[in-house]
Amino acid sequence: MSQSRLDLFVDRMVSQRACLDYAAAAIADVPGPVFELGLGNGRTYHHMCHIMPTRDIFVFERAIASHPDSTPPEGQVLLGDVYDTLPQALERFGPTAALIHADLGGHDRVKNDIFARNVSPLVEPLLAVGGLMVASDRMYFEGLVEQPLPEGAVLGRCFIYKRVA
Repeated sequence: MSQSRLDLFVDRMVSQRACLDYAAAAIADVPGPVFELGLGNGRTYHHMCHIMPTRDIFVFERAIASHPDSTPPEGQVLLGDVYDTLPQALERFGPTAALIHADLGGHDRVKNDIFARNVSPLVEPLLAVGGLMVASDRMYFEGLVEQPLPEGAVLGRCFIYKRVA
């Protein structure tokens, strides 16, 4: 047995926190909103609010089911399927996102990879120059450059991409 499901979960959470903390510092001088793709319970959104208190954080979710302390204000939620809401966000915001975080995958690695391949072209045009994408799954971008992981992140449990031009 390679790793227990608990160990995999812990690695994902530790990596997510390390990458988001790194990203928040790295985009400090990059203007623009932050996008959280998938709210779930809201733990990651809550953490982002703590580490980036002056940023507008917009959440993309099918339906809100988060903890009350981790629920974004109504005006900062884009409800619906990401295949619809990401193109709508591009029309609304343009390529201005300083940070996009996605933890959208499930427990099936093959399905996660197919989803990542399909959603990557919708995510990429939203990032500002200098902006970062932090994802729990490998993504497939044409113009974003994969970045090294920060200290504390576990290889393969989180990925960081940057728009350099």
